[in-house]
Amino acid sequence: MKASASNLNQTQIDGNVIDRCKRGDVRAFRELYNAYAAAMYNICLRMTGNVSDAEDTLQEAFIQVHRNIGKLESNTSVTAWIKRIVVNHCLNNLRKKKVYFEEVEEVEVAEEPGIDEDSFTWTVSAVKSAIHGLPQGYRTVLNLYLFEEYSHREIAEMMGITESTVKTQYMRAKEKVRQIVKQQNLIR
Repeated sequence: MKASASNLNQTQIDGNVIDRCKRGDVRAFRELYNAYAAAMYNICLRMTGNVSDAEDTLQEAFIQVHRNIGKLESNTSVTAWIKRIVVNHCLNNLRKKKVYFEEVEEVEVAEEPGIDEDSFTWTVSAVKSAIHGLPQGYRTVLNLYLFEEYSHREIAEMMGITESTVKTQYMRAKEKVRQIVKQQNLIR
């Protein structure tokens, strides 16, 4: 019985499939792609903000994965390696579009007084919509920190900005999400 890519466990992907990919086995690369494409597409979509850019970025990233699979060291996590390639392609896509990341020194971002967040309807769709409505720089930092679980320092290094800028962008992004959700709740 042939196992589908979704049934493969991480050890099989890390070992057997990767070894076959390194030997040029096209079916093995298809298994690798099938195992990771959906998760990596979600990263691309969150970071680029639109389907077309997400699809293009995913394709470019997997072309690089294919070209460089032979360089993957056996002690490296396949998931982390592919994710890093995907995130780097997303960031390159944003740089091409001249996304602006505001350089700031320590800036305090004050919350609005008197916001009763307990009365908000915090639905997944409301939060997704709010995140999608963020300026691209804010959205990128928020996605990298919250969803991709990179540290502020790692984000700063990847983006070529200061750690304090990353922290400020993240704080402002969170506040903007709160404001958007609040507005959505007031409209209802």
